[in-house]
Order: sequence, then C-alpha cells, then structure tokens
Amino acid sequence: MDYLLTEQQTMIRDLARKIAQEKIKPVAAQYDESEEFAWPIMKVLAESDLFGVYIPEAYGGLGGGIMDMCLVTEELSRACGGIALGYAGTGLGTLPILLHGSEEQKKKYLPDIARGKRLAAFCLTEAEAGSDAANMKTTARKEGDKYILNGTKQWITNAGEAEIYTVIALTDKAKGVRGASAFIVEKGTKGMEFGKKEKKMGIRASATREVIFTDCEVPAANLISREGMGFIVALKTLDTSRPGVAAQAVGIAQGALDHAVDYSRTRVQFGQPISSFQAVQHMLADMGTQVEAARALAYSVARMVDAGVKSVSKESAMAKLFASDVAMKVAVDAVQILGGYGYMRDYPVEKFMRDAKITQIYEGTNQIQRNVVAAHMIKETLKK
Repeated sequence: MDYLLTEQQTMIRDLARKIAQEKIKPVAAQYDESEEFAWPIMKVLAESDLFGVYIPEAYGGLGGGIMDMCLVTEELSRACGGIALGYAGTGLGTLPILLHGSEEQKKKYLPDIARGKRLAAFCLTEAEAGSDAANMKTTARKEGDKYILNGTKQWITNAGEAEIYTVIALTDKAKGVRGASAFIVEKGTKGMEFGKKEKKMGIRASATREVIFTDCEVPAANLISREGMGFIVALKTLDTSRPGVAAQAVGIAQGALDHAVDYSRTRVQFGQPISSFQAVQHMLADMGTQVEAARALAYSVARMVDAGVKSVSKESAMAKLFASDVAMKVAVDAVQILGGYGYMRDYPVEKFMRDAKITQIYEGTNQIQRNVVAAHMIKETLKK
C-alpha cells in the first residue's frame, strides 16, 4: 500500500527494513534467550545514521520528524520488538530536549544522539507513580548552581545502557504536579546508580532497570525549560512519542502476520496447505485488515505531530491503544494458526505475542488512553 512517503522517508524505511531482515531477524531469538542488550545492532543503526532521522540538521540529524522515527521503529520491531526498543527508547529520552530544551542543551546533547554515539532514556515512572504519574516522590532541591536529586525511577527503558537521561522530579512538593521539573542527567554523575536488570515476559533484549538518585548533583544548567514545567514537558513528550509506540506495535503485528502467512502456505493438513481453508483465510484477512488500519492511524497521527497540530493528545492516545490492541490480537491469532508449533520457542510467533503485550501497558496503559480519548471527546462536545 502506498502511504505517500517522501523520497527520503522511502529510503529510510527501506534501509531500516534491510537492517531488520539481515542483521536483527537472524539474532532475535538469541537475544531474547540471553536477554543481552544488542549493542552490535545499535552500532549498525548508528553507522546508518538512523538515530538522527528525527533530529534537525542543525544538530547533526537528517531533519525529518516523528513520521521518520515511526518508519524506523516499525521496521525494526517487525524483526524484534526488544532490540527495536533500544532505538525507540532513545527517541523517547531525546524528545524532552528536542521539544523544550534550550539552544545550549540541544547543541550539547543532540549531535551525539543523532550519531548514535550516546543513547538516551526517559525517567518518569516510579513504584507509586505509574498511571498516577502525579504521585511521584523523586525530588530536586536547588542549592546554588546545582540541583540535588533524591528518589528512584522504576522500569526505565535503556537504563544502564544510555548515557543521557531526562528525569522528572519535584522541585516544589507543595504544588503537586505544578511543582515538577525536568532535568538532563548524564550517566556517571555522582549519586546516580542503577538497580538490577529486570527479567521480563517479553522485549527481553531491552534493558529495564531502576534509576536511583542519592544526593545526586545536577548542574542548574541542566534544567529543561524552567521550574514547574516538568509535568507539561512529560505530557508533551508522551503525546509526541505515542505514535512511535503505535509504530512498534504495528511492526510486531506485521512480523507475526508475516510468519502466519508463510506458515499457512507450507503447512499441509488433510492433503492441502492450510491456507486453502476458509477458516484460516478469514483469520488472515482480518489480521491483515487490522494491521493496515493500525498503520494508517499511526502514520496519520505522526504526520499531525510533524505538521505542528497544537493538541494531538486524543489522536495520539487513539493510535497507541488501537495499534497495541491490534498487535496483541494479531500475535495471538498467529500463534493459533501455527497451532502447537506456535506455542514452541523454535517458532518466532510466541515471542511476538510476548513482545506485543507490553505495548498495551507502557507509556500509559490502554485503559488510561481510553480515559484520555473519552475526556477529549466529552470536552469537544461541550464546546459545541
């Protein structure tokens, strides 16, 4: 299907697809089993300039946007959602700087990220602040020309591997969310440590750890925007990044569908390929239709972001929840089509099913996304 990509976007997609098929697909099962972070793949992506597709040319990037990031994320996820997350998680950690950082901060950090020299991570979630992000406890106290951070961030993608962390912390606890601020913290900063690497159901090639701050001294120059803007920075970041989660989900769904179609053509039962059975054909047709619908919505919202549409909260939530629900359904159906083989690790569809599940949970559970969508719909109706 023609999605009206520009010439550069087509080249980016094709390059990402080539890397996914030639470099990631052959080692996806290996990294899923070992749970290692795929640094060799990150280096290939860096050498291919894919980390810079959404970063302006002024900071060493290719000058594209969220749509370009989505294209890369989708193609990589089609081969392995976990390995792809090293790339996508860096995009999430970069967005606060890209959207709200000062010129000095952009010049200091974005070129290294664009070259893939340093990965990034986004630190918002805490043990008591998941869906209820306003319940965060991490604090940042100003002392002279620095801030002192204390607290623990949980389930942070790329933690321990990334060099640049964007962190949301409270500078004024009395103000609640209006007292939150955003900071850039570099790996190696005194008082910053990492917890154990989490053992997960899926996306096992992705590093997930706690990030622990104990009297961690951060230069005042690393404050993003100004004090009290942290929650706004976080919300804007998530509105902008959720099409990327949708793209990851689409890639996982497409990967599962690819295997299901291929298997159906070669698996013979009752003397004929199971692809000749109408029951299987209908499953494949529904799966294919759902994937295309999810892709179209994800691309549409990504283009809205790049066009500078003022508020995309509703549409971004829609794309994330729909695509991730599709990924889960398509992956489960792919396992069903493969039957007993689909349940075995020798075949990749069980991994796609495990990887798909997290897309319904992180960056805002789908229940929260539905709350967001409904709230916007009701508000829009009241304005009429």
